[in-house]
Amino acid sequence: MKIQLAAGSATAVGSLPHLDPLAAARFSLGELPDLPSLPSLPGRSPAEAMLGQVASGVRGLQVASLSSIQIDRDALDPEAPVVTDLSGDAFAGFRAFLEVAAGRTGPVKWQLTGPVTFALALMRAGLPVELAMRIAVPAVRSHLTAIREAVSAALPEAPQLVVLDEPSFPAVMEPEHPLEPELAIDAVSTALAAIEPDAMTGVHCCGPADWPSLIAAGPQVISVPVSPALTAVSGYLGRYLSEGGWIAWGAVPTDGPIPQTVERPWRVLSELWCEMVQGGCDPVLLRSQSLVTPACGLGLHAQPVAERVVRLVGQVAHRVHSQAVATRLSIGA
Repeated sequence: MKIQLAAGSATAVGSLPHLDPLAAARFSLGELPDLPSLPSLPGRSPAEAMLGQVASGVRGLQVASLSSIQIDRDALDPEAPVVTDLSGDAFAGFRAFLEVAAGRTGPVKWQLTGPVTFALALMRAGLPVELAMRIAVPAVRSHLTAIREAVSAALPEAPQLVVLDEPSFPAVMEPEHPLEPELAIDAVSTALAAIEPDAMTGVHCCGPADWPSLIAAGPQVISVPVSPALTAVSGYLGRYLSEGGWIAWGAVPTDGPIPQTVERPWRVLSELWCEMVQGGCDPVLLRSQSLVTPACGLGLHAQPVAERVVRLVGQVAHRVHSQAVATRLSIGA
């Protein structure tokens, strides 16, 4: 199903701090009406954390904490089928969203930990590179397919934007890292290929990623935190936009002091765009093929802080949409 995104749509980066799944679903649908995000709720259960969701249903794996995995070597079997149990503890936020959103025909977004981040967590738990990748890539592909089918069944008229969360991808680009960059890019590309015929695909990285490498994996959307460092890749991003790609700008910071008003995040985004235009980016495409998000997930923030961040995202998004419309009108589009 082809997805139609509105320029400047506001959305989230997955996790929310709510403990009540229904309240989280209503918040996402109410505050992000153009592109609501199916929430994960790590504060409710470690099973809904990034590693908890992606490791669920993989034989021999258990979640030890929000950021670590325990491995039962005797039970581990990379050939065993992965079970995606959306009725289980790992997907309470997803289930609630599908219940509350019944009848929706507009697009929805959801997110899952990508194969590189999953594989690196398995390597930290003691698995060698090859075995970690043999487990991570098929597991992510299996989860993506199963979740996409469940969302399609519950919301048959709602197009989907599916984003792989790869916060660990920058580590792969460090010298002497045991996972070669080419293998990492191929893993992300292989995971995206599982859903490309049926959903719009994206990759999110909240760190200083090698964006040309992630673009090479083939996502239709890249989700990037706003940073002056992006001016160094203006040429790559300009070509990506000209080829039809979209950028989800993490315009509202989620670490350090949280802004009280929209003025600072809007100024920082506007200044970045000015620099990127000077670096060769098309000013119309910068605005018309843009989404707006928090810089990263909000699951570890207090709920009032998360609510303020999402409201600010909506205010930045409104300004982006207004500029996109005005820019198109000014050139007679």
